[in-house]
Amino acid sequence: MEPSVLNLVRVFGRIGLLSFGGPAAQISLMHNELVSRHKWLEEKQFLGALSFCMLLPGPEAMQLATYAGWRLRGVIGGLIAGLLFVLPGAVVILGLALGYASFGQMPVIQAVFAGIKAAVIVIVLQALLSLARRALSGWDDWALALTAFVAMFFLSVPFPLIILAAALWGMARADSSATTPDSVAPARVPLAQTLGTVALWGALWAAPILLAWAMGATFLTEIALFFSKLAVVTFGGAYAVLAYMTQAVVETHGWLTTPQMIDALGLAETTPGPLILVTQFVGLLAGFAQGGLPLALLTGALTLWVTFTPCFLWIFAGAPYVEALLARPRLEGALSGISAAVTGVILNLSVWFALHVLFDTVTRTPLGPRPELASFLPLNAALVVLAGVFLLVLRLPMILGLALMAAAAGGLHLLG
Repeated sequence: MEPSVLNLVRVFGRIGLLSFGGPAAQISLMHNELVSRHKWLEEKQFLGALSFCMLLPGPEAMQLATYAGWRLRGVIGGLIAGLLFVLPGAVVILGLALGYASFGQMPVIQAVFAGIKAAVIVIVLQALLSLARRALSGWDDWALALTAFVAMFFLSVPFPLIILAAALWGMARADSSATTPDSVAPARVPLAQTLGTVALWGALWAAPILLAWAMGATFLTEIALFFSKLAVVTFGGAYAVLAYMTQAVVETHGWLTTPQMIDALGLAETTPGPLILVTQFVGLLAGFAQGGLPLALLTGALTLWVTFTPCFLWIFAGAPYVEALLARPRLEGALSGISAAVTGVILNLSVWFALHVLFDTVTRTPLGPRPELASFLPLNAALVVLAGVFLLVLRLPMILGLALMAAAAGGLHLLG
């Protein structure tokens, strides 16, 4: 039975408010609400939608919610589900970012963030281990992951190029003898309607970028173009693109510092919704540094727009073709190649984070970042070990682990 709009708002509002813990926890929550509890979707429909969303750039959990809403109530349902998945976290990020911009340099706040940074290292390691178990099944997967790590960490190969190469490799090694089943359902809409959907959402995506450019707002135009590009290459989740984003934000544009980027991820981990909301945090801080609160609010809204509008484009244009797309083995091969490469990319992020947390001085060389051994920070190392105990040994929930680490680091600071 088709749910009412009110029921859709109630259920997806609940999902949005409770969607802590990363994609795995968010997808599990949606499965419980949509398949098990309300029986709005069948198991096969849910899993097929998930596979489709994993083929797309962007946050798969948010896009899965959008697809589910579209399946239940059309475009209105997709908008309700997608927006309610993002907005609670966006409101929290807004408050955290403005508080951080105003008070983040206080010594006690810096000490608290030392604990959060230590926890982030362990959280990224958890994500790496989880993905490796799923994505690396053969020697060629391991080789592709190692190649991606070396290419990004030592050779500074751009992330989009790594993703493209991995997708092409995955397609090339896919079983070419497999054919599309005859039973695949045809698309639900004519091609002309799909092209109209692409044109509409493409225009909505481009509108604020063109407006900023026409007004001569160079900073806003650069922000919009950069995060638009990021939205197109965000395969594998926020962890996969964070090192690439950090390099561009810190070294190319100079909008934030490296410690601020690590703090941004730590705070984004504490909020509901997709982790890619870290882009909003970055946009808010960059705007605050450039022009205070008014520009921060404008930049944060612009960053949200160009990050998530493409997600609606991918879903509303591609949803009618899900069954046909999933029946093509080369697309599955491309996804497999991307997943393997993303494992290596996240390893790069893990090492990069660890170096910047454990050493006070890290210099960039032609063969990757190099720590100054004399700048090793024993207290930070002890905090990382403590975070490992909380999250890997005791297996505490992520939010509780972050809170305990923040309290421990802040307490040590106050004790002197």
